Amino acid sequence: MTTISTTSKRMAPLGEGNIEWWRDGVIYQIYPRSFLDLNGDGLGDIAGITARLDYVKALGVDAIWVSPFFVSPMVDFGYDITDHCQVAPMFGTMADVDTLLDEAHARGLRVMIDLVLSHTSDRHPWFTESRANRSNDKADWYVWADARPDGGPPTNWLSLFGGTSWAWDTRRCQYYLHNFLESQPDLNFHHPAVQDAVLDIVRFWLDRGVDGFRLDTSNFYFHDALLRDNPPLGPGGQTVGVHVTNPYSYQDHLYDKSRPENLAFLERFRRLLDEFPGTSAVGEIGPDRDPAGTTAAYTQRGKRLHMAYSFSLLGDAFSAGHIRKVVEEFEAAIGDGWPSWALSNHDIARVISRWRLEAHADRAAPLLMALLLSLRGTPCIYQGEELGLTEAEIPFELLQDPFGRAFWPNFVGRDGCRTPMPWEADALHGGFTPGTPWLPMPMAHAQRAVSVQEAQPDSVLLRNRRFLAWRATQPALQRGSIRFVDAPEPLLCLERTQAGETLRAVFNLGPNAMSFPMADLPAIEALDGHGFKGVAAGSSLQLDGFDAFFGRLKETR
Repeated sequence: MTTISTTSKRMAPLGEGNIEWWRDGVIYQIYPRSFLDLNGDGLGDIAGITARLDYVKALGVDAIWVSPFFVSPMVDFGYDITDHCQVAPMFGTMADVDTLLDEAHARGLRVMIDLVLSHTSDRHPWFTESRANRSNDKADWYVWADARPDGGPPTNWLSLFGGTSWAWDTRRCQYYLHNFLESQPDLNFHHPAVQDAVLDIVRFWLDRGVDGFRLDTSNFYFHDALLRDNPPLGPGGQTVGVHVTNPYSYQDHLYDKSRPENLAFLERFRRLLDEFPGTSAVGEIGPDRDPAGTTAAYTQRGKRLHMAYSFSLLGDAFSAGHIRKVVEEFEAAIGDGWPSWALSNHDIARVISRWRLEAHADRAAPLLMALLLSLRGTPCIYQGEELGLTEAEIPFELLQDPFGRAFWPNFVGRDGCRTPMPWEADALHGGFTPGTPWLPMPMAHAQRAVSVQEAQPDSVLLRNRRFLAWRATQPALQRGSIRFVDAPEPLLCLERTQAGETLRAVFNLGPNAMSFPMADLPAIEALDGHGFKGVAAGSSLQLDGFDAFFGRLKETR
């Protein structure tokens, strides 16, 4: 069973001063397998993260989110867990985690870990016991159901990884639910003992000294107890975050996720976190038809999650109008909740490639970072995004991702955004490992290595560092309200207002220079220090391609 140690240590938390640090802060996501390998086995490790904390601190972020490093058969690369309270040997030891926490805290960095609570591996001791028969102590810890009279699955629910979300088990002669891989059975959160068990895991890590959590698929914890079929998705509907080749997008997922019972559990979860001042949690809203409404419900202030992110800006659509529409929909729904925004992560093609900006990466990458950091909400930066990395092309024979292998070739999976971080351009495998990396490093990535960019005054990396440092001096960009000002494509114009101060930002999301007339431009004081070159000329704003302007209104309206 999951090992819950009685000898864990509580390290000094960083939240004593700024309890709501996450409203001002920036989170940097680290995918351990691909960050830095110190032991030469081709896989990144916890010690590798610790070794690069000075790099992370220099970037100007406030916290790291570390993707799963727990004991797992790694069928889904750590998102299929067999022990939530032990470190997988490939990543190191619990002592390595303690060192990471100590060293991060010494640098003023918070550490958030990725918790997968909705499901486990099918090799987890809980599932082994549950599937043995229908009368054992954990018989109802997972979602089991009898076949339909014709022998078919209990409902029409679909797995996000393709096909039915029900798998037949010959031991119990029943189906079990798996919203993802067949080897990832879903826990039954309707059972009080399951809720208690997962909250024990949460407490274990809080006692250990972590500063918070990223909750994987936080809207998948509960299923409909009546096992009702999902209706088809009506014309014009959309499940945000699902590739069009996936039949999952054909259903309106009313009964297999985002159930109302989830809110009560998140309130239990929040009460536990509140026992540890300064800790926080960001929830992933898995593919959802109403991400704005779900985020609003899940982040009700002081009651549930501190913040949540969806896939709304993680799709292929790219235009100023689309970004404005998404943010305005969230602002209209969010109430006193709080969004988190990301343009890339370990599940989605890197934004420079996804938005087809490879030819303009050096200019577009800093602009997109500045845009992300100017939205109202907590930004999450994915490792390598600060370097302007593009999506890697991985040949089928080297693919590791089961999702990609299942949907090849129209959807090639997630390996392209998970390739190793390039540290040293002239070193073997970009300085990631002295061994054979688990995924190949593209030559184009090695050319964008940290060593190269730190030596170039106007590199993507140094421009991003400069903007992050400047943002930290601008209260309006941290907690201010947001509104948009009409502007023609490809311009996006927004204002952030805090404590009587209004900051206006204009982003040119296209490659060509633009002139933008603004009648009130003479009343705007241009700001500098952010690294962009947009200038005011009379009553018009002049912007190069992929450039921006930041100014402060001299008189608040």
